[in-house]
Amino acid sequence: MSTSDDLLKSLAQGFMPQEEMLEVARKKSSLQIGIPKETSIQEKRVPLVPDAVAVLVNNGHEVIIETGAGEGSSFTDNHYSEAGAQVVYTTEEVYKANMILKVEPPTLQEIDLMQHGQLLISALQLPIQPKDFLKKLINKKITAIAFDYIKDPEGILPIVSAMSEIAGNAAILIAAEYLSNLHKGQGQLFGGISGVSPTEVVIIGAGTVGEFAAKSAIGLGATVKVFDNSTHKLRRLQAMLGQRVFTSVVQPRVLTKALRTADVVIGAISSPMGRAPIVVTEDMVSQMKDFSVIVDVSIDKGGCIETSEVTSHEAPIFSKYGVIHYCVPNIASRVGRTASYALSNVITPTLVDTGEFGGLEVMIKSYQGIQNGVYLYKGVLTNKYLADTFNLPYKDINLLLMAM
Repeated sequence: MSTSDDLLKSLAQGFMPQEEMLEVARKKSSLQIGIPKETSIQEKRVPLVPDAVAVLVNNGHEVIIETGAGEGSSFTDNHYSEAGAQVVYTTEEVYKANMILKVEPPTLQEIDLMQHGQLLISALQLPIQPKDFLKKLINKKITAIAFDYIKDPEGILPIVSAMSEIAGNAAILIAAEYLSNLHKGQGQLFGGISGVSPTEVVIIGAGTVGEFAAKSAIGLGATVKVFDNSTHKLRRLQAMLGQRVFTSVVQPRVLTKALRTADVVIGAISSPMGRAPIVVTEDMVSQMKDFSVIVDVSIDKGGCIETSEVTSHEAPIFSKYGVIHYCVPNIASRVGRTASYALSNVITPTLVDTGEFGGLEVMIKSYQGIQNGVYLYKGVLTNKYLADTFNLPYKDINLLLMAM
């Protein structure tokens, strides 16, 4: 074919509908997926459960998993080997795979084990990442995708939604635990019984965490008040709950009044990038009842309550102004098995599609939802917020893809 014919073909493909482009590009590939054991003692989740591994292996892919990777979610090495995974006994062996799949982002020590030009899929956890984290990935020409920023065809962040649903439900159960006598709480049953005033719950934020916290609290018989500065979210919450609950935009006077009588406060303000805003001030907390409970789910983004300080699953609470504070990041890891299934439900179909369409690079080029999660492409930073935060050079991913 002549050069002019090649040019015409190239131009024709450039103007093809996306469906036709995918047919041209579609060339099934086999993935080699490495799953290392999470190094943080806080992290109990695993990105793929054994059933998901079986699906991938049956589709012609190879899964290499480090021994003990599923222990936090009650999955044994035998479960994974029976599903078709190759269980290895050193971290170095896992990092020889073409693609690394993790829950938490790799540590600086783990990045040292990564191969030049490797693919990385994990959470990003922006607030806790040091600048060296990005620099090391850039130097190794890594293509990195934050699975918590991948969007589905409806524009929803499915992994964030799943983890938020778990966190909302878990936050209420945690609050119930610390209201009881078990941890020197006030000895109150969460909810209500005949003849006894019900538990008063204030929820800050009407997103997915707030929605599922409200559902759980109402289901247990509590009275619920929800605050958010988005009237759209408040209206949506009312519709999702199917009943009238007290809702209000965040007005300090109204919020302070609600906090004075609250037994439980759930901090559920989300922030797409960067730190969550402080909504509940220290002065407001000082006016709350003794032995009331704060569960600040927003602590993953810095916390939306001024008195919040990061705690751990091993030492989860502290008291300030007589108010019990639970500020553990990554609440979903408290129920590692359930959270792992939720992660697998989202990640597995994406990986199957990736193999069907010829590999991750084809998926990145063809699907906007995957592109949304890419923050490094072959060592080039493609996330403007990260570039601005760490004062690093940035290139638009669409321009990079057009040039390749």
